[in-house]
Amino acid sequence: MKLTKLFIAVAIVAFIGNSNVKAQRGGINWTKDGNSYYQNAGGEIVTITLPKNDRKTVVSRQLLTPANATSPLNVRSFDLTSDGTKALIYTNTKRVWRQDSRGDYWVADITNNTLKQIGKGKPASSLMFAKFSPDGSKVAYVSEHNIYVEDLASGAIKALTTNGTARMINGTFDWVYEEEFGCLDGFRWSPDGKSIAYWEIDATKIKNFLMINNTDSIYSFNVPVEYPKVGQDPSSCKIGVVDIETAKTNWLAVPGDNVQHYIPRMDWIPNTNEVILQQLNREQNESKLFVANATTGASAEIYKENNKAWIDAQDSFFWLNGNKEFVYQSDKDGYTHLYRISRDGKKETLITKGNYDVIDVSLVDEKNNTVYFLASPTNATQKYLYKTKLDGKGKLEMVTPSVLPGTHSYSISPNGLFARHSYNSSVISPVTEWMNFAANQPISMDGSITSQLAKQTPPKNKVEFFKVTTEDGVEMDGWMKKPDNFDATKKYPVLFYVYGEPASQTAADVWGAGTTGLYAGDMAKDGYIYISMDNRGAPVPKGAAWRKAIYKNIGVINIRDQAMATKKLLATYPFMDKDRVAVHGWSGGGSSTLNLLFQYPEIYKTGIAVAAVANQLTYDNIYQERYMGTPFPNTDAYVKGSPITYAKNLKGNLLYVHGTGDDNVHYQNAEMLINELIKNKKVFQLMSYPNRTHGISEGEGTRQHLGLTFTKFLKENCPPGAR
Repeated sequence: MKLTKLFIAVAIVAFIGNSNVKAQRGGINWTKDGNSYYQNAGGEIVTITLPKNDRKTVVSRQLLTPANATSPLNVRSFDLTSDGTKALIYTNTKRVWRQDSRGDYWVADITNNTLKQIGKGKPASSLMFAKFSPDGSKVAYVSEHNIYVEDLASGAIKALTTNGTARMINGTFDWVYEEEFGCLDGFRWSPDGKSIAYWEIDATKIKNFLMINNTDSIYSFNVPVEYPKVGQDPSSCKIGVVDIETAKTNWLAVPGDNVQHYIPRMDWIPNTNEVILQQLNREQNESKLFVANATTGASAEIYKENNKAWIDAQDSFFWLNGNKEFVYQSDKDGYTHLYRISRDGKKETLITKGNYDVIDVSLVDEKNNTVYFLASPTNATQKYLYKTKLDGKGKLEMVTPSVLPGTHSYSISPNGLFARHSYNSSVISPVTEWMNFAANQPISMDGSITSQLAKQTPPKNKVEFFKVTTEDGVEMDGWMKKPDNFDATKKYPVLFYVYGEPASQTAADVWGAGTTGLYAGDMAKDGYIYISMDNRGAPVPKGAAWRKAIYKNIGVINIRDQAMATKKLLATYPFMDKDRVAVHGWSGGGSSTLNLLFQYPEIYKTGIAVAAVANQLTYDNIYQERYMGTPFPNTDAYVKGSPITYAKNLKGNLLYVHGTGDDNVHYQNAEMLINELIKNKKVFQLMSYPNRTHGISEGEGTRQHLGLTFTKFLKENCPPGAR
C-alpha cells in the first residue's frame, strides 16, 4: 500500500558499514578514493575524474561483448573490486515483486581482458545480489533461494545452503519483508571474506493468497502469493553465519521468538568478527540492537528503545572511533535526531539538537568531525542540506544556498571533496551540478545550477503553497494549482489529490506538484483547481507527534484532517464551487478517497479510488499492524478505519479502479466493497484491469486507457470550467 505514487520503487539496503573515516550515500558510483565516479556510457564503463571531467575507459565495449556475440552486454548495474581489477556486471534482469532483482552476472577481468559468466548451469536470470568477496577472488550469489559461492580462478561453485525452496528462503526475503521493510539483499560477506552472514526466512506456514488469471489460457489458473495478512503470524526469521570452507552454518542466538519478532536490519561491524542487528517485536514498538559473535553465536543486547506508537527500521549505521561507536537515528525525544552511541550501548551523545527532524544522512565525515544531512526546520514541504559537529557540540548550519528554495539532494564523494547536487521545486524543473563540495561551490559556472536556472522560463501559472488551520486547530501544508486565466469572481471545480497514510508525502515543493499523469489533458487549461494537503500521519518533517498521531487511527484522524481542511478552504475561497468537489488517490490514497466520499458525503461529491484497501483486515501484517497495532484482543480500530464500514453512506459519484493481479492490495478488496455497495443499493462505476499489478502498468495501452477513463469520469461528474 505504500506505492502511493505508483511510480516509486523502494529498495533500501540494510545497514551500511563503512570505513571508520567516511561514510556516504547517494546515487553516484564513486571510486574508492572519491576523486572520480564510474559511469555506464555508450556500452562501456568509464571513470570521470573531477574537477576536470577527465574520462577514462575502464571496461571497453570489446571486453563487455561475450564470445560469439555481436554487441556488448546490456549493463543494468555494475560493481568493481576494491583494487579495480575486476568488474561484476548485472544484466538480463527480471522482476521479483517490485524490483528486477534477479538476472545474470558476468565478471570482466580487466587485467586479463577476459569475460566470464557467473553461475553457469543455473537457470537464466535466476541469480540475485551477486557480490565480490573482500579480496575479489570469489563471488557469492543467491539462486532459487540458496546461497552459492564461486571461485573465480577455478570456476568451482559451492552451495553454502541446500534447503532452499519456494518457502524456505536463504539470502533474500519473502513478499512482506521486501514490501514493508525494504529488504531485498539478504546476505553479507564478512570483513575477512571467510564467512557470510545471511537471513533465513521460513515462510512454510504462511498461507497463500490465490489470485486468478482468466486471460492467459482457455482454462483459468491460480497465481499463489505467500502473504501474511493482519493477525496472521509472520514468517520465522533467523540469522546464520556460514563458513565458506566448510559450508557449515552457525546460527546466532538472538533472544526472542523467531516468529513474533522481526529482524529488518543486519550487518557486520567493520574489521571484526561480530554482527550487529536490529530486532523489532511483533507490535514494532520495541527495538533492540544486538551484537553477536559470529564464531560462537552468542549475542548481547546493547541498546533498547520503546515507543507508544511504532519504531522504524534503522536505515544505516555509520561507525566511528575505530568501530567503537556508531551513529544511530531515533525520534525518541520528539524529533528524528542522530545519536552517537558506544558499541556497548553504555554511552550516548545527542548529535543533532533542536525542534527539527533529520530527514536523511548524506555524509559522515569523522576526520572533520562533521555530519551532513537533509532537513527542513522551517518548511516541511522542502529539503535542504545541513551540517553539524559529530561530537554533539556544534550548531545547526545550513549548507544549501538559501536563495534556492525547494527540494535538494546531494551525493557526496567518500572523501568529502566533491558532490553532485540536485535541485527542483514546483517552478524549477530538475537541474544538477557538480560541486567542489569542500568549497561549497560549483566546479564551473558552465553547467552550474545558477547557469541552468537562467535558461529556464518560469511557468506562467505557478503552484501556490498555503497553510490551512482546521476547526480542530490542526495546521496543514498544501499546494494549489489554479486554472489558467483564473477569475476570482467565478466558481471553479476543485479536485483534491490525497494519500493520507504514513508512507508518503504529497504536498511537497517538487517539480510536478500541481499536475497528475492520470488526467488526459491539461487540468489548468480545462478549468480545474487542483489541490493536495498533508494531514497528520504524513511522513513530513514536523516531529514525531505529528507523524504518529495517526497510530491506531488510519481511516479516522487522517480523514477528518483532510475533510476539515477542505471545509475550511471552501468556506474561505468563494471561487471554489462547493457543488463540484472531487477527490482521487491511489493505494492508501484510494482508501482515503473512499473514506472521504463515504464519511463526508456533504463535502465530496465525486471520487476516483485506485487500488484501495477497502478492508484493513485484508492487508499485510507488517504495514497494518505497525500503524494500527496488532488486532488483539479485538479488531475495532481496523473496522472503524475501513472504508467498507461506511460504504452505506455513499451519495456522490464513485469510480473504483483495481487490477485483478494486484499482489499488494488484493482485488479481494474490490469485491468486498462491491458487495457492500450492492447490499446498500449504491450505484457506482467499476474498472477492473485483468492481471495488472498494483501499478496498473502492464499490457499495451493500459496507462493510456486508465487516463482516459479517469478523465471521462471526472469531466462527466465534476464538469470543468468556470461558472
